Amino acid sequence: MPEMVAAFPFLRRPAALSGREFDLLVIGGGIYGAWIANDAAQRGLSVALVEKHDWGSGSSSASSKLIHGGLRYLENYQFDFVRQALRERRRLVRIAPHLVRPLNFIVPVWKGPRASTFTLSAGLTLYDLLGAGSRPVARHRQYRPPALLAEFPFVDPRNLLAGFRYGDCQVDDARMTLVVAAAAQSHGAVCVNHMAAERLLEDEGGVRGALLRDRETRQSFELRAQVTVNAAGPWGLALAGEAAPPVRRVKGTHLVMPPIPGCEEAFLLTARDGRVFFVIPWYGRTLVGTTEQEITSPAQAQPTDEDTRYLLAGLNNGLPGLRWTARDVIARYAGVRMLLPAEYGSLSQMTREAAVIQPRPRLLMHIGGSYTTARRDSVEIVDAVYRALDRRAPPSRTHELPLPGTPPLPFEQWQPQAIARLIACGVDEEAAGWLSLRHGSGIELLMQRMEERPEWRARIHPELPFLMVEAAHALEAEMARDADDVLRRRVPLELLLPDDDSRERIENLIGRHRTTV
Repeated sequence: MPEMVAAFPFLRRPAALSGREFDLLVIGGGIYGAWIANDAAQRGLSVALVEKHDWGSGSSSASSKLIHGGLRYLENYQFDFVRQALRERRRLVRIAPHLVRPLNFIVPVWKGPRASTFTLSAGLTLYDLLGAGSRPVARHRQYRPPALLAEFPFVDPRNLLAGFRYGDCQVDDARMTLVVAAAAQSHGAVCVNHMAAERLLEDEGGVRGALLRDRETRQSFELRAQVTVNAAGPWGLALAGEAAPPVRRVKGTHLVMPPIPGCEEAFLLTARDGRVFFVIPWYGRTLVGTTEQEITSPAQAQPTDEDTRYLLAGLNNGLPGLRWTARDVIARYAGVRMLLPAEYGSLSQMTREAAVIQPRPRLLMHIGGSYTTARRDSVEIVDAVYRALDRRAPPSRTHELPLPGTPPLPFEQWQPQAIARLIACGVDEEAAGWLSLRHGSGIELLMQRMEERPEWRARIHPELPFLMVEAAHALEAEMARDADDVLRRRVPLELLLPDDDSRERIENLIGRHRTTV
């Protein structure tokens, strides 16, 4: 087993940003900023990572919650991208087995102008081959219509030709982002959320850091750094000013729907306009998405009724037996991606490859990329940082260093033992299972907290498997600063079930916490 990365606590220490110059300032605490800071700190650079709001509060908590190779990109002959993404899938399962878990997908095939069981079978065979090695998922298999309908009776039986099952992986995207930022701190990076970069600092040699403003104290100060990486995605374009590169901003909307009874598989479906979308089980709910719509500003990344009608139409076209309508929508959310300009006519065909650019001396930005490939892309970005520093880059090790929470035993051996211990501690079985997945070996501290405060074994809301101890732990050891941090990203309760009573309970907990620190 590779060496372990130090685990939580993950504490906010804004004073550590003052009175020194850093090798690297990373602006933006999404998955890219977190991986860049982690990689750079692991290689020995002095690193500051700042985030205006909270870790993963932008697009990194508004994804489809998948770690996947991108099956649809095979249709556009993007073989190298798919190969690299599948390689990353394998690595992420290895370094964070509690966070990245296998998930089966079902792909029904109906008669139509684009229908071809042979083509899809060939594509899935190639997908299996590109992901060869120590794969975390099983090879694909094919269903005949009667077998598919027997297992999934809500699938449209009309003109059904066949079905396929293939494997990819699922992730709690906000949780993963938090853990990667915590890993950066364990390597020596200074990580501070709710810290805004108001403008870049420049001299005759280029960008030399940024003017920061602590959103809690409202105090501003200059942070000097030899190189700055603007990893704030679409929100970082304003910070770059006239030097901002041309990009395309693409909004993606997801719906949160009820669970599909007895179904633990996801579905890959095709809407009437030819775009594919997912139907994914997640924390006892179902995610449906995503749409793809070009926008001109991140402020436009809001779900609309038109998005809802589009996704429900595609859903009811493929899975009419669910009989879901707009009244069944529990919640909805939207994120925005920043992609390279392309000549493709369809947004769904645009490449997800990342490019590293230098709009000003000693200022780096990345365009494009995906949640799955963020770790790999961060290695290239940090290599570029070393070139800007005119230093020789030591090798990256983020591909082999376990992330915080990774158990010391193989996960399949460790998890049943962990669940049994949590149940013995008074946690209900469903919540125990999710705790083991969300916190990994961090459950040791949670159990200690529950022994000290038995009332924290209670669920925050009776319908969802999130406990009060997680909220208390988030405030004390995960840099949560307000109710949004706790209920949207430390646990995704408000995403799955908007509830005023839960928010009031957490705000009361925050009030009590602040009187004791």
